Amino acid sequence: MTAPIPANVHYHRKARELELGYADGQSYRLAIEYLRVFSPSAEVRGHGKGQETLQTGKQFVGLKDITPAGRYALKLHFDDGHDSGLFSWDYLWWLINHREANWADYLQRLEAAGASREPLGIEIKQL
Repeated sequence: MTAPIPANVHYHRKARELELGYADGQSYRLAIEYLRVFSPSAEVRGHGKGQETLQTGKQFVGLKDITPAGRYALKLHFDDGHDSGLFSWDYLWWLINHREANWADYLQRLEAAGASREPLGIEIKQL
């Protein structure tokens, strides 16, 4: 896959969405929760098929920072402390194009596990 490279990237803090704008004028907004639960990191995806870890309680996760990784990816620094995994342009494009199916599958896996998108307990953020 050869994905287009975003011309601009913007984090909408209040909406907790990452906007990717492309040279053709198209832009796409991805929920930070979606990006967090589909992180390409080994912590989330494991090291092979069947080693994935279902991410729960991420409904209100946001970003602390975004840093470029060369010319091919972004590193997203989530405010729950997760910051491993590089979101390549190809992977981001795949997330954009498979958003509905991915999200439906995620919700189904949560339900099957008896888990929730809502965090357990009170979240305390460090300033």
